[in-house]
Amino acid sequence: MTAAQPKFTPRIFSGIQPSGGLTLGNYLGALKRFVEKQDEGIETIYCLVDLHAITVWQDPARLRDQTREAAAAFIAAGIDPKRSILFNQSQVSAHAELGWVLNCVARMGWMNRMTQWKDKAGKDAEKASLGLFAYPSLMAADILLYHATMVPVGEDQKQHVELCRDIAAKFNHDYGVDFFPLTEPLIEGAATRVMSLRDGTKKMSKSDPSDASRINLTDDADTIAQKLRKARTDAEPLPGTVAGLKHRPEARNLVNIYAALAGRTPAQVVAEYEGKGFGTFKPALADLAVAKLAPIATEMKRLMADPAEIDRILGDGADRADVIAQPILARTLEITGMIRSRKP
Repeated sequence: MTAAQPKFTPRIFSGIQPSGGLTLGNYLGALKRFVEKQDEGIETIYCLVDLHAITVWQDPARLRDQTREAAAAFIAAGIDPKRSILFNQSQVSAHAELGWVLNCVARMGWMNRMTQWKDKAGKDAEKASLGLFAYPSLMAADILLYHATMVPVGEDQKQHVELCRDIAAKFNHDYGVDFFPLTEPLIEGAATRVMSLRDGTKKMSKSDPSDASRINLTDDADTIAQKLRKARTDAEPLPGTVAGLKHRPEARNLVNIYAALAGRTPAQVVAEYEGKGFGTFKPALADLAVAKLAPIATEMKRLMADPAEIDRILGDGADRADVIAQPILARTLEITGMIRSRKP
């Protein structure tokens, strides 16, 4: 008989890299879902992964500001630091320590196959940092350090969770233990992948040269409305079924955004607006977006006026994260044969 798999406490972990202003894509693909998970009664741990950020060069002062801004966005979007654990990765040294152990478990071939490595390194792979290459292994450490059983991710991050499962399975097999869980990706919602407002075939990105391509979480109400009213569309009215959006990327993107903001399905949205043009739909979407997003921008501005309070919140979260992380790290090192006679 095969031994039963150990039961792990249901726990969600996810993180966002603080390497620039957060967008509507980050809100719908991550923050909104993080808040929903927080309200489901499952333990939730959310991390600003600043160690990941420095896999490409960052201005130190700007990185600190961006980390605080990202923390403000989490809180303004509805993450309660008392109910969830919110911290920045570099304050919990166990991330880097477990990252090294898992670097020794992961295989070079696995890393070479990672789509994001290929995309980010491109033809200049030899000039890329070793940290960028090992990025997915550190991501696995972030997750496994808390024995997280679930990770909310967009489709573009699913490969990283699959790699995390491979690393966990190899560690368990190599050392003859059932220590790390095989974490499940959670891919949910109508707009897990939000596209550019100027090109529906490209992901909404903070690095796009055109500010009109995205809605920033710091945008005020007028800016949000203006960007959505000017969003690229086609001349056809909305169809009555989602299938009718198949070859209309801009229309599909706006319908998905509306559905995600309203907590409805795309099918419900097109059924309501069937036969109506974007002269009707875009103002309705703009009103909805302003109602949902403008209060976040206002609250972020208030929070950012007190950076010391943000630092206090992150420090408290790091202390709470460390309580979970240290025993798991200690047991990992014990399994691998390390001598641990000193207390951490």
